[in-house]
Amino acid sequence: MAEGGLSRHFRHPHDEGVPDASEKNPRALMSLSNSALSAGDRFAWYSDLVRENIAPFSLASAYAGDFGAHVLAADLGVAHVAAFSFAPLSATRTPRHIRSGDPETYQLALIQGSPMRVSQRRSDAAVETGSLVFIDTSHPLDADFPDMGRSNRVTMLRLPKSSFPLPAECADRMLSRRLSAHAVTGRLLCHYLNTVLDETAELSWAESYRLGTIAVDLAAAFLSGHLDAQHLLPAETRRRVLLTRIGAFIDRNLGDPELTPVGIAEHHHISVRSLHQLFRAEPETVAATIRRRRLERCRADLADPRLSGQPIGALAARWGFLAPAEFSRAFRASYGMSPRQFRYESGRFGRLAPGDK
Repeated sequence: MAEGGLSRHFRHPHDEGVPDASEKNPRALMSLSNSALSAGDRFAWYSDLVRENIAPFSLASAYAGDFGAHVLAADLGVAHVAAFSFAPLSATRTPRHIRSGDPETYQLALIQGSPMRVSQRRSDAAVETGSLVFIDTSHPLDADFPDMGRSNRVTMLRLPKSSFPLPAECADRMLSRRLSAHAVTGRLLCHYLNTVLDETAELSWAESYRLGTIAVDLAAAFLSGHLDAQHLLPAETRRRVLLTRIGAFIDRNLGDPELTPVGIAEHHHISVRSLHQLFRAEPETVAATIRRRRLERCRADLADPRLSGQPIGALAARWGFLAPAEFSRAFRASYGMSPRQFRYESGRFGRLAPGDK
């Protein structure tokens, strides 16, 4: 898709009306490129896209005569995520630009290609690959993506200021600073930004909003962590972030047969009772969550033709099921057939592994 802008497909942050949650989200994933345009039209296309979907800027580039760019973006209801790939450029947002159009959003950017320099509210920062930077569309801004022999790649999380859970005076302190992602919440946020666009193609509106809520919560927790101001976040935001951290911990440790509520609680410095209370509002208990995710991994392995020579028992043990009979019962209860039958009916293997007979 070469022509048009994301704004034709995305709602403005202040748009009213919520669609039916069960409907598929037609704006869940949009891919736009200027490659089909003539070389002379490509820079204007990108300038228009930035103006319509981030904010009005003045852009300049040594590559304006043939400016390559691609955008992959998702509308998640309460937030928007977009991955930009583009040639080197500089961008300026002045008071005149702000008067002509201010979406009143924060932008949290993960730098993934060449580094950038940014200046806003008397704060200057050099932001290298793997770090993040936080900006506000309501203040003048200068940004530069120099020619370092690599493409510029930035994943932007757009957050409406009116609904962002971190107090404005705290958010202002984080503007135009290089933000390290080395702490736990930073790693979770980067993982989210690196993978969310792969998950959004067939989402319903309800699923899109859930992912958008996760984005807002992670961004607020990430910034408050840099300020040591987690206590300023709403209790519900802190609860959801803790659930996200616990979920990531569970995923990393599914292969450990000793993964239990006790160990999870100890790792996160909460009591087992608090852990169970945390999951009380969720569809599943802690133990049920662990079992379901283990079964999902086992099911994926059983359908993987690259693993067709592996015994079923070995695949189950890989994800924490050490007792074959227990695994078989749990698999049948969840999927209505035995692991062996599922593997056979998947049609993705040519022979039974010796241990399956």
